[in-house]
Amino acid sequence: MATKGSSRYDAVIVGGGHNGLVAAAYLARAGYRVLVLERLARTGGAAVSAAAFPGVDARLSRYSYLVSLLPAKVVRELGLRLELRRRRISSYTPAVRDGKPTGLLVDAGDPGRTGESFRALTGSDREWRAWREFYGTTGRVAERVFPTLTEPLPSRAELRRRIGDGAAWTDLFERPLGETVERTFTDDLVRGVVLTDALIGTFTHAHDPALRQNRCFLYHVIGNGTGDWDVPVGGMGAVTDALAAAAVAAGAEIRTGHEVTAIAGDGRGEAEVSYRHADGEATVAARRVLVNAAPATLARLLGTAPEPAPEGAQLKVNMVLRRLPRLRDPGADPRDAFAGTFHIAEGYRQLEAAYAEAAAGRMPSAPPSEIYCHTLTDPSILGPEAVRQGLQTLTLFGLHMPARLFGDPAAKERALAASLAQLDAVLAEPIADCLAVDADGRPCVEARTPPELERELGLPGGHIFHRDLAFPFLPEEPGGTGEGTAAERWGVATARPDVLLCGAGAVRGGGVSGIPGHNAAQAALEDLANPAR
Repeated sequence: MATKGSSRYDAVIVGGGHNGLVAAAYLARAGYRVLVLERLARTGGAAVSAAAFPGVDARLSRYSYLVSLLPAKVVRELGLRLELRRRRISSYTPAVRDGKPTGLLVDAGDPGRTGESFRALTGSDREWRAWREFYGTTGRVAERVFPTLTEPLPSRAELRRRIGDGAAWTDLFERPLGETVERTFTDDLVRGVVLTDALIGTFTHAHDPALRQNRCFLYHVIGNGTGDWDVPVGGMGAVTDALAAAAVAAGAEIRTGHEVTAIAGDGRGEAEVSYRHADGEATVAARRVLVNAAPATLARLLGTAPEPAPEGAQLKVNMVLRRLPRLRDPGADPRDAFAGTFHIAEGYRQLEAAYAEAAAGRMPSAPPSEIYCHTLTDPSILGPEAVRQGLQTLTLFGLHMPARLFGDPAAKERALAASLAQLDAVLAEPIADCLAVDADGRPCVEARTPPELERELGLPGGHIFHRDLAFPFLPEEPGGTGEGTAAERWGVATARPDVLLCGAGAVRGGGVSGIPGHNAAQAALEDLANPAR
C-alpha cells in the first residue's frame, strides 16, 4: 500500500458522486489508501440538495429525487445514517370519462381503495385483476433479480434459471414491452401508467426492437426486491452526505474543486492521474483508477475513440408552492394525489404520440410528465418559517424531451410552458396562482434541460444514466467482456485492466443505487489483494 503523505494511492476515484463515494468507503474500510477527486465544489453529483430560490428556506433535491435501487446491504455494510421513507400513495392519474373529470388512485396501503378506483374508472374489475397479476409477476422477478445486482454478473442462462418463470422472462427480457402491456391491459390510461416506468430517462417507445424500454422498466420495478420508490428524508443531499461521511470516517481523502484531465499509463504498472485545481496542476499515481463518470468522458480522459454520443431526454422542473392546487376531479384530495407519482398526459397513445413528435425533431404538443410532492412525505427539507407559511414543493420530470430539441435558446421556455399547460389542464386553478415567490419577487420555478445537465454535471448529452441501460447479465454478443477478469465478472471493465467504471454507465448502473460503486470496489479489492495483478 502507498504510504501516508506520498503522491501514490491504492485507488484514485474520479468523481465524487454517490457511486464514487460508495466505492471510496468500501476500499478505505478495507484499509487501502483512497483519493476522491471531484470537479465541482461539492460532492454528490446529481444527488444533491440545494436552496434553489433566494429567501425561500427549502432545500430541494435539485436533480435526482427518489431512491429505489440503493441496496439495504450497502446501507447496512457502510453504516449509513440515512432514512428512506415509504410513500403510501403510489400514483394518481387524472382522466376524463364520459365528459367528467376523474382519476385513477393507486394506494399502496389500501388495496380495497385501489380496486374501487379501478372499478370507478374502467367500469369493471378486469383491469384491477390484470394489474395485480402483472405486478405480482414483476414482484417475484424483483425478489430474484435484485440480490444478483451486488454479486458477480450471472450469465443470461443463469439469470433465467433464477427467475424460474419462462413467460415472465420472455415478456421482460426477450419481447418488446408494448406487446405485454397491450396483451395484459385494455384501458389506454392503465396501459400508459405501466409504460411510464419504461421511459424515465430513456428516449424510446413501447415496441422498440432494441428493448431499451424493457431494460429501463426492469430497473424501475426491481428496487430492493419490491420496486418501491422511497423519499430520502432530508432530500437527496442527505444520501450523499451520509456516503461522504462514511468514506471520510473510513480514511478516504476527498478533494473537491479538483478536475481530472487525463489518465495515463500502459495498464501494466501504476496509472497516472492528472488533475487541475485552483493552485495549478498535479499528478498522482494509483494501482487502480475507478471512474465515476460516463464512458464518453472516460474515453476523453484516456485519449481513446469514444462510443456514440448518448442523448438525454428529460425536463426537470422544481417548484415551491404557497399551497397545493385544487384538482378538477372532485373526488381527489390533493394531499393524496401529489403524495405519490402524479401522471400528466401519460395515456398510452399520448406517450407514443409524444415520442413520435420528439423523434421527428418537434416539441411534443402534449408533453408527458410526472410530478410528486416531497414535503407531503418529508417536511424536514423546509425551514421553520417555510413550514409556518405552509409551503410545499413539487418536482416535475418531463419525458420525451431529447437534447436535440434544445438547440433554440427559446426552446426551454416553450418546453416549460407546454409542460405546465398540461398540468393546468387537470387542475381547477392555474399552477401559477399557487407558486411561492422568492426574495426578488420571482415565481419559484426552475427547469433543467439535457444541455444544462451536460454543462452543470458533465453528463454527456444530459443522459441521466450516462448511456443506455444494460440487462443485468454477462454480455454474450461478439466482443463481449466474458467472465475473465474481476472487472469483467463484476460488470465494471474498461479497455484497461487498471481502470474500472464505477458510475451509472457500468453494467447494472443507472439511478441512485450505489451498485456500480459497490461492484467496482469489489473488483478492485480482488485485484489489490493480489500483488501479481
